Amino acid sequence: MKVSLTYVSQTLAPTAPPVVESRPAAAMAGRGLRLSYDRRTVVDDAEIELRPGAVTALLGPNGSGKSTLLRSLARLHRPDAGSVTLADGDRDGDTDALALHPKDFARRVTLLSQSHPTPSGVTVRDVVAYGRHPYRGRFRSADADGPRAIAHAMDVTGVAEMAERGVDELSGGELQRVWLATCLAQDTGVLLLDEPTTYLDLRYQVELLDLVRDLATEHGVAVGVVLHDLNQAAAVADHVVVLHRGQVRASGPAGEVLTSELLTEVYGIRVDVTTHPDTGRTRCEAVGRHAARGA
Repeated sequence: MKVSLTYVSQTLAPTAPPVVESRPAAAMAGRGLRLSYDRRTVVDDAEIELRPGAVTALLGPNGSGKSTLLRSLARLHRPDAGSVTLADGDRDGDTDALALHPKDFARRVTLLSQSHPTPSGVTVRDVVAYGRHPYRGRFRSADADGPRAIAHAMDVTGVAEMAERGVDELSGGELQRVWLATCLAQDTGVLLLDEPTTYLDLRYQVELLDLVRDLATEHGVAVGVVLHDLNQAAAVADHVVVLHRGQVRASGPAGEVLTSELLTEVYGIRVDVTTHPDTGRTRCEAVGRHAARGA
């Protein structure tokens, strides 16, 4: 017995602590969200987290609840149940986002919605300056950091050269970048975008999503974006949330969540999922009746 004990004590090394992947705390989170229109539940028991430096894409067919879920994070659709919280960098715990004063909320979260009316008689600089409204007092008191934030927002979005142009002279892609600059001028840590590539041609879609990716990677912004294009989501997002009939069906990295089985079920059409041999990126292709034509 003594020999046995001596042998064990000599051969057993101290157990190494488990390796824990370090992930930043969620900048914004929705928990147990139930959302309805006219007493009809359209989203039920939804969970979502937006993390600093990461892009989270909300996917799903029309009517799945993805835009409604995003709007609830933006406080444009009040939940029947659940919570929306923001990380509190000054103390432990989270802040109830639904209880914040509108200006306090606007200093922390901004939304780029699907469409905006095009103002006339104002310049690009004027429109971008609208983003500083949360920082101005009742009588438009001085916003000391405003000029820097406006200049930075225009520079990042590539609209500085058109600062003095009227916004009613711009193309759709240029105008969308101006609205994004307006959001950035708010200088928030959370950016929400509802189908930002709608109505844009291919070039501007790519440029806008590249910019969104840069905002997360280079500036640490927590981004939540509603997209229809599965391949765009796979290209730009760190995390995807797939909704179907008001339920979160899957949530995680695009390469793990975007499977042929799940997408075929959710969209009601065969969807083939492959991996690009050069980039390793997930590729999704909906297969119609004429998919083999010309092969």
